[in-house]
Amino acid sequence: MVRLPTLSLADNSQASETSRTPIQSVAVIGAGFSGVVSAAHLIKEGFKVTVFERTGRIGGVWYYDEQVDRDPPFPNLVPPAQDWRDVDAEGLSKDEALILHGPPGTCYAGLKNNVPTSLMKSSLLPWPEKTEEFIDQGRIVQYLQDIARLQHVTENVQFHTRVESVTKPAGNTQWIVKTSTLRVEGDTFSVSRQSESFDRVVVASGHYHIPFVPDTPGLSAWKARFAGRVIHSKSYRTPEPFRGKTVLLVGAGASALDIAREVCAVGGKVIQSKRESKYDLTGPRLPDEVERVAMVAEFIADEIDPSRLSPGTKQSPGAIPGKVVLEDGTVLDKIDYVVIATGYITSYPFLEDLEQPHVAWEDADERVVITADGYTTHNLHKDIFYIPDPTLTFIGVSALVSTFSLFDFQAKVLAKVFAGHVRLPEDSVMKAEQRERKTRFQPGDRFHALVGREQEYIAEVLAWVNASLTQDGLPTMEGMDAAWLVAYDNFHANRPHP
Repeated sequence: MVRLPTLSLADNSQASETSRTPIQSVAVIGAGFSGVVSAAHLIKEGFKVTVFERTGRIGGVWYYDEQVDRDPPFPNLVPPAQDWRDVDAEGLSKDEALILHGPPGTCYAGLKNNVPTSLMKSSLLPWPEKTEEFIDQGRIVQYLQDIARLQHVTENVQFHTRVESVTKPAGNTQWIVKTSTLRVEGDTFSVSRQSESFDRVVVASGHYHIPFVPDTPGLSAWKARFAGRVIHSKSYRTPEPFRGKTVLLVGAGASALDIAREVCAVGGKVIQSKRESKYDLTGPRLPDEVERVAMVAEFIADEIDPSRLSPGTKQSPGAIPGKVVLEDGTVLDKIDYVVIATGYITSYPFLEDLEQPHVAWEDADERVVITADGYTTHNLHKDIFYIPDPTLTFIGVSALVSTFSLFDFQAKVLAKVFAGHVRLPEDSVMKAEQRERKTRFQPGDRFHALVGREQEYIAEVLAWVNASLTQDGLPTMEGMDAAWLVAYDNFHANRPHP
C-alpha cells in the first residue's frame, strides 16, 4: 500500500514549496463546486491538476439544461453497472451521444439554494456585494465559474471527458486514469480514449446522477403503461406540464419541497406521500394546500379498453386510470401525474471493484467504497481520505451541510495533506475510528449526515490538522469565519431539526 510521504520540514523549514515537495499530478473528477475548489486549492499548493468534466461546462448540479436524461429503470435500487461502450453503438445521433456521454443533470429552471449564501460560500471568493441569501441557479453557476477563472482552474479542465476507470495495479505508485472524450463536429461525433497516470485522485463527481426508484408494487407497470405521467424528479424542469393537475409527489427531500411549491403556484394540486423520517424537513415549509399522506403501498392500474387510448400512446386521456393504495389503507384516485422524488444512488463506477453493488452495507470490508445501500461511501477518514490508500480522496460526501462552505474547508484540508503540511493518523487509528463510527449507526440514519453537527465536525478536523501543523512549527489553519458562525446559528435556530 502506498502511503503519503512524510516530509522533513524541520530540516529545511525555509525551503521553497518546489524544493520541499516535488510537483505531483492530481486528477480531479468533476467540475462542479467540489471539483473547482479542490482544483483551486491544489493549484495554490503547486500541484499539476487536470480536471475531468463529462459535460461541456463548469457548474455541476447547478447548471440548467432544458434537456433531460434518459429515464432510469423502474425500480432502480442498487448502483448499476456502467456500459462504457454505450456511445459506440451504431446509428446514434450527435444529440443521443451527448446525453449518453454527459447526461443532463438534476437542475430545474426555478432552482434556488436552500442554504443561505452567507453560509454557502468559498474562502476563495466572496459573493458580490449585496447578494441576497437565496438566489437563482444561474447566479450560482456564475459564482462557480468566476472562482474557476480567477483561480486558474478553467484552463485545466478537459470538457466532454468522462472518467471510465481509476485503478492502481499492484506495485504501481500512480493511479491509472482511463477516460473517453466526445468531440462534436457539425452533426457528427467521435470518441477518443486515453490512459494517463496520476500521483493522486480527487473524486468530486457528486451523488445526484443515478435516480433511486423504489420497488413499490405496481409502480413499474404504471411507468410502462403511462410513461409520460410517471417520472423521477431528475426529469422535472418546470411546473408548466402540471398546471391545474393533481400530482402525487413521492418523497420528502429538498426537491420534493421545491416541486410542491412550484406546482401549487400554477394551480396544481399536490399530494405528498412520505415515509416517517427524522430527515423530513419539508413539512413546516410546504404550501398549506399540500395534502400530506402516508407512503404508497401499491399502484393499481384499471383494466381499460385499448380503443380508449390516445393514438400512438399507451396512456388514456384525463387522470391515470387506476388507484393508489397507501400504507395506512387510504385509497387515492384521479391522479394525473406521479413524481418520484426519492433521491439518488451514490455510485463511482470508474472505481471498478471498489464498488460492490451486491454486498450489503453491514458486510462492507475495510477496502470497499460502495455497497448495495447506494448511499454510504465506506472507509473514508473524515469523509475525505480513502483509508487503504489516502492518495485517493473524496470531496462532497458529507450530507445535510452548508455545502459550499464545508466542501471548501475539506478541500483546504486535502490540499494541506497532499502538500505534506499535515500528516494523517496511522492506519490503525483511522480504521478504529471508522469502526467506532459504524457502531453508532442506527437504522434510519444517514451515515454522512451532519445536520446540526457541522461545527462539531469542523472542530474535530481542525484539532487533528492543527496539532500536526503546530508540531512542525507551521501556521495553524483557520476554520469558518465569524460571519459564517453567526449565520450558522441563526439558520439552525429557525429551521426544523431531525
